[in-house]
Amino acid sequence: MVTTAPCENPLFQTFIEAGVEAGYGYTEDQNGYRQEGFGPMFMTVKDGVRWSTAKAYLDPISSQRNNLKISRNVLVTRVLFSGNRAIGIEIFKKGRFSIIHCDREVILCGGSINSPQLLHLSGIGPADLLKKIDVRCLIDLPGVGENLQDHLEVYVQHSCKEEISLYPALKFHVQARVLLQWMFTKKGWGTSNHFEAGAFIRSRAGIRHPNLQYHFFPVAANYDGRAPVKGHGFQAHMGPMRPTSRGFVRTTSKDPRKPPAIQFNYMQTEQDRQEMIEGVRLTREIFAQKAFDRYRGPELAPGASAQSDDEIMEFVRSRGESAYHPTSTCKMGRGETAVVDPEGRVHGAENLRVIDASIMPSVVSGNTNAPTIMMAEKLADKIRQVEPLAPSDAPHFVAGSWETEQRTPS
Repeated sequence: MVTTAPCENPLFQTFIEAGVEAGYGYTEDQNGYRQEGFGPMFMTVKDGVRWSTAKAYLDPISSQRNNLKISRNVLVTRVLFSGNRAIGIEIFKKGRFSIIHCDREVILCGGSINSPQLLHLSGIGPADLLKKIDVRCLIDLPGVGENLQDHLEVYVQHSCKEEISLYPALKFHVQARVLLQWMFTKKGWGTSNHFEAGAFIRSRAGIRHPNLQYHFFPVAANYDGRAPVKGHGFQAHMGPMRPTSRGFVRTTSKDPRKPPAIQFNYMQTEQDRQEMIEGVRLTREIFAQKAFDRYRGPELAPGASAQSDDEIMEFVRSRGESAYHPTSTCKMGRGETAVVDPEGRVHGAENLRVIDASIMPSVVSGNTNAPTIMMAEKLADKIRQVEPLAPSDAPHFVAGSWETEQRTPS
């Protein structure tokens, strides 16, 4: 279930208006014909509740299917093999190890952190890494756990001259009231993620498709809920969409309860640094538009002292945060660094697939939730041998002047 954000707080519309004033286009559907521009965002929310894949796919059938069993609080420790053929999994639950056998396939959906770790523990991955953790190498696949990508974000924050932001929601007694209202009525502030307006733009001429994404938030606060100042504010989360830096996920122990080493290597390339600096400067320009005159107070972050490229990068290093979009550690493709084929089957193994964001060859130019669901739908058709939908040739917007101009008003 996808719904259009209501954008009832006037700051959302102000952000969109400021983007248009700055020379960018308006788009009513960033997932439709035109991604580029400013407009409302979308949420997977139904009747005030986050409509997760569990609610959409599992809950409706969990009590109706004899061939479906859902186990909770279970740690999968490794995939079991007969030769190179997956025949089941080992699990750990309530202090005990046990085995579940399969007749057909094992499908890993642990995400970009857990799926490569589980492959490592099962003997699939770089031979030298498996030797270090004392796991017998079944299939030497150098790409397992490599190529980690993510979207890094920073937020440009301002204080707000009018008391219309979500600042009250940072107070405990207000949060309790919001929670109770949501629990009993499924209405109010608790029904939204409050990223209701956003944008996709190009950071400079010569880029064909948007490479920067914005989420506007009508309060000045960090992801952990802390506020930089006591008072009303607003901020724009901004980050490059197609980073060229690569990291890794490397299992550190044969004990599956030990966390892997995760290294994102953010901002390792000149392109990534350049796009982030350009993005901060463009965000400041948007907030300087006339639409924000009524509300715009002093800049809280990066702050007036951060003007040079080096000063902006120091801010990024100290305040950059993950958008929680890790991908590509079991990437799809051919060649030495690929892990799965176009149907999600692990190279060199039989009856074993990976179907999650880790199989993206590179991170998508936007949020990863919907694309991951799409991949699962397409690969489910392959597994079930269902005829896929016909390829779409739907038109999409490309700015006619993209080679010479950075923004397109209409």
